[in-house]
Amino acid sequence: MHPALRITLGIIGIYLAYCGLLFVFQRQMLFPRYMVMTRDSLPAGFPGLESIWLELPGMRVEAWFLPARPQIRPAPVVIITHGNAESIDFLPDEFQPFTERGVSLFMVEFPGYGRSLGSPSQQTINDIMLKAYDVVAARPDVDATRIILMGRSLGGGAVCQLAARRPIRGLMLVSAFTSVTAFAPRYLVPPFLVKDPFDNLAVIRVLNKPVLIIHGTRDEIIPYRHGQELAAGAPDGKLVSFNSGHNDLPTDSRQFWQAIDEFIQRVALFPQDNAAIESQGGS
Repeated sequence: MHPALRITLGIIGIYLAYCGLLFVFQRQMLFPRYMVMTRDSLPAGFPGLESIWLELPGMRVEAWFLPARPQIRPAPVVIITHGNAESIDFLPDEFQPFTERGVSLFMVEFPGYGRSLGSPSQQTINDIMLKAYDVVAARPDVDATRIILMGRSLGGGAVCQLAARRPIRGLMLVSAFTSVTAFAPRYLVPPFLVKDPFDNLAVIRVLNKPVLIIHGTRDEIIPYRHGQELAAGAPDGKLVSFNSGHNDLPTDSRQFWQAIDEFIQRVALFPQDNAAIESQGGS
């Protein structure tokens, strides 16, 4: 065999082995669940925080419900999902301000994360998100006609898939990607090897609901262009940018919540809700 051909075949063999390893281990990379920190119990200081277990074949997944303060019955609700290296354990600390605005919060874990059982994949996450939606929509203290979705990073994929399958009032994406397959060139592999594509852009393009995109211009994990493409692809999309990376967003908490306030007021709060919040000292 000619030496040049031997070298070429060797390079091809190494590349195929590399692709094979990525194919086998890609879910460990996409879902690094064993590196995620969790708490031993429900965090204190959140009045009414409730743990709910969502059960499907092969899965038992935890979700937390935090009711609106002041009590608006039935209240709008935000179903929220976190990034791939996070857990629901720390979401109340960050997103309790929703409840002060008269909006309840439903935080859904990924299968296999924290105390939850199961294996994470696009299919299992889709299934548990559908279950979560149906459970929270059936609550008497929730207005099922005013459900909003919010996802951060990988969580954007979870809520986009849900938005394609259930009625919502609006969608908020924080540091989200257009799709997982868009990262295939970064790893020098063909897109068809991606097991869990989470094609957010495809959902956004046909979603006839308001979409708020929040993204950092210096995001080193999910580049800013993903946020730009999502906003441009949405029929009713708005992009709010921060001079931040992936993990330090938002750098300006006031601007962050101002953007969310405007969005919530538009899609979910009614005049009587605002009157109730003001009469009880809400912000």
